[in-house]
Formats: sequence, C-alpha cells, structure tokens
Amino acid sequence: MSLFHAAPSVLSQSNSGLSPLDRFAWFIDAVRGGIAPFALSSPYSGDFAARVVSADLGAAQLATFCFPALDAVRTTRHIRRGDPEAYMLGLIQRAPMQVAQKRETVAVQAGELVLFDTSYPLEAVFPDPGHPVVVTILRLPRASMPIPGDQVGRLLARPLSTRGATGSLLRHLMGSALGQITDQSQAESQRLGTIAVDLAAAFLASHIDGRGLLPTETRRRALVARIGAFIEANLGDPGLTPAAIASQHHISARTLHQLFSAEPEGVMATVRRRRLERCRQALATPSLRKQPIGVTAARWGFSSPGEFSRLFKKTYGETPRQFRDGTAAARSPR
Repeated sequence: MSLFHAAPSVLSQSNSGLSPLDRFAWFIDAVRGGIAPFALSSPYSGDFAARVVSADLGAAQLATFCFPALDAVRTTRHIRRGDPEAYMLGLIQRAPMQVAQKRETVAVQAGELVLFDTSYPLEAVFPDPGHPVVVTILRLPRASMPIPGDQVGRLLARPLSTRGATGSLLRHLMGSALGQITDQSQAESQRLGTIAVDLAAAFLASHIDGRGLLPTETRRRALVARIGAFIEANLGDPGLTPAAIASQHHISARTLHQLFSAEPEGVMATVRRRRLERCRQALATPSLRKQPIGVTAARWGFSSPGEFSRLFKKTYGETPRQFRDGTAAARSPR
C-alpha cells in the first residue's frame, strides 16, 4: 500500500473498518509504503488501531502515523528487499522513543527530531505510554540533500533539538502542514516540498556547524521561509515594514528586497496579501459579524480603513461590507 500520491490533497487512512485480526497487517503495509520495509511487533497486534495521514509534496513526502506501542527492526535483509535511499526525519509528537542506528542508541523525547537513513539497519522502540504514539515523518530522498552524506551521517540516531528559528519553523511545518494543504494547487504543494527540503538541510547543517556546505540558493530559500514565518506572526503590527523585517533578520532592507526578487511577489506585497486574507477570513466568520470593519482592518495591521477598503475591492472585486453581507446572506436559510 503506497501512502503517497501525485495529487496535492492529503490522504487520510485508518484501519478502523477492518477486523481486529487484520489491523496489524494493514499497518505493516502502511509502514512499508510510507517509510520502508520493517519487522514490527506489538503487544497490541491482536487489535492494533492505527491511522496514517500523508501527502506527496514533490521534493519530499510527509506522513503522520498514530499507533499503539511497538518495536520496529530494519535489517540488511529488509534493505535488500526495498530501499528508497532516503533520509527520514522524524518528529516525535507524542510519547518518547528509543532508536539505534550505526552504533548509536538514543532516547528521543516528544518535541524532538531524529534522523535515520533507510540504507542502514535500524531499531526503534516505542514503549507503551498509555495513549497512542504520534510520529510525523518527513521523507527526503538522499539525492535531494545538498549536504555530503558523510556529514549527514554524523547526525543519525541523535536527538535533534528544535530550538532556534530554523528548527522551530521546521517543527511547525511538519506538525501542521498536513492540516493546511488540502485545498492547495499541485504547484503550491510542490513548492511546500521544496521549502521542507531547504529547511531540513539548513536545520541539519546547523547541528554540524555546516552552513558553509549549503548551496547559496538553499540558504536563500531557508531564510525567505524564516522571514515568511516572522511576517505571519506579526501581521497585526502596523510597524511591519521592510526596515523592521530586515533588522529582525540582521540584513539590510536592500538585501531583503533582493531575497524576494526571486519569489512570486515582493516582501510588502506578501504582507498586504496575507493581511487581506486574514481580514477576509474574519469578515466571513459569523461570530465576528458585529465587529466594525475598521476594527477588523486595524487588527490585521491596516492603519487606514480607507486604504484597506480600496485594497480589498481591488483584490476581491467587492468592498469589505459587500463581501461580509454576501457571505451572511449565503449562510441564511431560504
């Protein structure tokens, strides 16, 4: 069973509709298709409730596995049977795990990342935490990783802290992307995959003091992703100017504009678009219907209600009030 499809939509699968005796075999197939062949054992194999949510992002694949306690072993025989020749970056979202690869054995706590290589034997133990284990796996083809393999090998089976801007952003992407890409176009989904590879490369490089190993374009895209996250977190600040954004990232305003010259839109166009999207979402929210439009605009960083209305109409073809009233009318029973 292959978990990944070329379409940008998210694929959610569960074994709840199967008989209890068939559920563990279903999960073994899911792991084989989404990660690689493993030998799995579990005290819950007689009734193994599990769920997998996955998406193909082009340059990378992302999947979240939810399952009871188990042990997983990948041997040289499994590698001969099937090797995707990929790095697997795992985000332990709930419950700890123990992993061993290339003479390294470590405990990985919830919130940490761990890296392993499908071309080497591996053992992973997920002890019984009393609730389902949740692990998100970012599958990165080795050919897509710009860091030399011997350098990446230094990071296998080590707990990788996500402190720092790049680690925090990568953890957020892995933890939330599957819930946000359902309605994206295939081009947008593949762009997200490119961002995931760049962030993963920058994150791994930061753990081996290997930033100089990264291609210039990888460093640029990773920095643009960090800047995008900063913009997203500060949309409500009317002082979110190019100078403020550049200062926060220790670059000049000129460098900031140069960074975004290779993007689909400039830095302030990005700020305006995201602000308008948040305002439009608020205007369509029933619980906010009585909130003055000017308050909504100010909440998302527009200091001038007139400018907000002009930009909104230019972008969406109707005024904010027309949009809100039309949305309310569409929801009203006839």
